[in-house]
Amino acid sequence: MCIIKLTNERAWRTYIGGKLIDEFHGKIPGNDSHFPEEWIMSLTECRNAGREDVKNEGMSRDVLTGRLLSDIIGEDAEKLLGTRHYEKFGASTGVLIKLIDSAERLSVQVHPDKEKAKKYFGSAYGKTESWHILGRREGTKEKPCIYLGFKEGVDKKLWREIFDSQDIEKMLSCLNRIEVKEGDTYLIKGGVPHAIGEGCLLIEVQEPTDYTLRTERVTESVFKIADVMCHQGIGFDNMMDCFDYNGMSLSDTIGAYRLTPRENGSETMLIDYSDTNCFKLSELNIENEETLSTEDVFFGLYILKGSGKIEDAGSVTEIKAGDQLFVSAGTAAKITATEKIKAAKFSGPMI
Repeated sequence: MCIIKLTNERAWRTYIGGKLIDEFHGKIPGNDSHFPEEWIMSLTECRNAGREDVKNEGMSRDVLTGRLLSDIIGEDAEKLLGTRHYEKFGASTGVLIKLIDSAERLSVQVHPDKEKAKKYFGSAYGKTESWHILGRREGTKEKPCIYLGFKEGVDKKLWREIFDSQDIEKMLSCLNRIEVKEGDTYLIKGGVPHAIGEGCLLIEVQEPTDYTLRTERVTESVFKIADVMCHQGIGFDNMMDCFDYNGMSLSDTIGAYRLTPRENGSETMLIDYSDTNCFKLSELNIENEETLSTEDVFFGLYILKGSGKIEDAGSVTEIKAGDQLFVSAGTAAKITATEKIKAAKFSGPMI
């Protein structure tokens, strides 16, 4: 079980999207719905009020056996994840990856940092995350954008007043609006308020939790968000405590959170441990053949374009666009491209 091809699990969310993900997997025409996200290499279960009876939603499975990846790893976590990783993080990969397609602007939200996640949720992980823009939809009302971080002068008292009044226009005006394009990468630390704009297709790499604190009670598609979906059970006062109120100008925000890609042969580093100790993300471009060594820690792959095969000493797996793979520690994975392969490669937290 050195290389495991995984199922393409979709996750229910409060917002609408997913048409481009359908079409990416060959379903033409695709449909927008409340399943706008594909979760990748996921050991994390969705947190959705009213859907508590849906078990293991968003959790990855082995394509061949249907078994949960979490169960497979749990049987021999030290071998599959690597000894050093296992000694520090146990049977968790410490990371969650998503493919997101937004047909509407997401609600303004925040995720707790590690300190607040431990305080309010008893979790070792917060939800620092990152967005790597893959593309955009056609025919959107505005150019693809994100909302990121408070502007200067926003404090907890003002933010609570705006939340209580549900003045959405004023709420958005408190955040920096940034137009984005294909290839842009942003790092969003826990505590920083944000929202993905309409029409964005992106890869999100994040800490492995689903603690989303929302300040809008109704989505753009007029879906009413229950209180518990807003504050995730910790109450509105504690929710307000999870925001980072250190506002910045637009230029300072872009300078602080937009990352510069670093090319190294066929691999372009998008997020490194010098940016955050929570995860890594790079882009691979393989024209012929290349061997990727996990050394003593696992990694994951998501094939964005092309086709070919991936093999180790004991198996050969055909791969194509849309495939996701878990590659265990100690594996020398040889990729041979029949059609030029572009892939996202991701790793867990720094050891």
